Amino acid sequence: MDQADVVIIGAGHGGAQAAIALRQNGFAGSILLVGREPEIPYERPPLSKEYLAREKTFERICLRPEAFWGDKQITLMRSAEVVKVDAATHQLTLRDGATISYGQVIWATGGDARRLSCEGSDLAGVHAVRTRADVDQLMREIDAGASRAVVIGGGYIGLEAAAVLTKLGVAVTVLEMLPRVLARVAGATLSAFFEAEHRAHGVDLRTATAVESIAGTDGKVTGVLLAGGTTLPADIVIVGIGIVPAVGPLLSAGAAGGNGVDVDEFCRTSLPDIYAIGDCAAQSNAFANNAVVRLESVQNANDMATCAAKAICGEPAAYGATPWFWSNQYDLKLQTVGLSLGFDREVVRGDPATRSFAVIYLRQGQVIALDCVNDVKDFVQGRKLVEAGFKPADPGSLADPEVPLKDLLAAADG
Repeated sequence: MDQADVVIIGAGHGGAQAAIALRQNGFAGSILLVGREPEIPYERPPLSKEYLAREKTFERICLRPEAFWGDKQITLMRSAEVVKVDAATHQLTLRDGATISYGQVIWATGGDARRLSCEGSDLAGVHAVRTRADVDQLMREIDAGASRAVVIGGGYIGLEAAAVLTKLGVAVTVLEMLPRVLARVAGATLSAFFEAEHRAHGVDLRTATAVESIAGTDGKVTGVLLAGGTTLPADIVIVGIGIVPAVGPLLSAGAAGGNGVDVDEFCRTSLPDIYAIGDCAAQSNAFANNAVVRLESVQNANDMATCAAKAICGEPAAYGATPWFWSNQYDLKLQTVGLSLGFDREVVRGDPATRSFAVIYLRQGQVIALDCVNDVKDFVQGRKLVEAGFKPADPGSLADPEVPLKDLLAAADG
């Protein structure tokens, strides 16, 4: 297919949802969905959870059955990568030199796993957890007898992978360069809780620890050398230190951006007829005090996809979805609503020792986010506090789990 009315670049959650939303909103033109991987679109969060744990097969994490895409007249172009965008001629160039003419583009490429810059980062046995191929190779090595893993990065991907590997009987060490895990996304209470949980499950978790290099023999990883001179033996290494937004062709074509590509409230880039959504898109967000941020979540990818599709269909509606996220580790389900960026106070609601509690984040007296561990009720009710910009007269009142959050909001409204 060398032309389409809408070309969607990236076949993850955002790209797939954009194609679906176009049809749901009555778009009758041709749709081409271009993805770098050979698979049909599939869910990414289970890669570090149920798929790695062998609890779900690949078929169970596919976003739709293969026949769905043909039924909806959505053409899939697999194992293809766009390397050049010509906004003036409305033409895309693929890595193999083929070209595609477009009417409009939705750029939904997400990002590539950030790589270590140290020696040994390219050794066999060093893994990201970004694609099915990444996890399949990791599982093959575990099946072949790999029994010692070092996870570099104490973010959600690293901690989720550590939990699953521990369950599979692998001895796990987690290394975090910052003084605590989850430091970029959560407060000290939540960090301390998850650090304790992982250590209780046998994980050797080390914070304030930098990696010097990766050691290997015959091209295969054998250990991780720490900045202090210690070497940790390792059969496998998982690198979970974030992503690099995959927007090079857009920026080269003149799109505004830096850490991702900038979009407006309708997910439009500065290039004509080109939208961007999901992990790679940077947008002013009211829940971040109007700062321009990239949100790396399925919720954001799906909601931005719908926003772009509606704009293309002539029914534009500004993006304003409430951010929410989740993480599964061991028997713990963390649900987050809002963005805690810039918080100046955290209120702990309940007792972390019970393994069911919430942390409420405030900025200048206003509730801006909640982290809820095994606490669905507070997650649901807390969302309303975040959306209302609730400012309790006494922030300490939030700490009593016997008082429903909805009652506090109702009392303020009354």
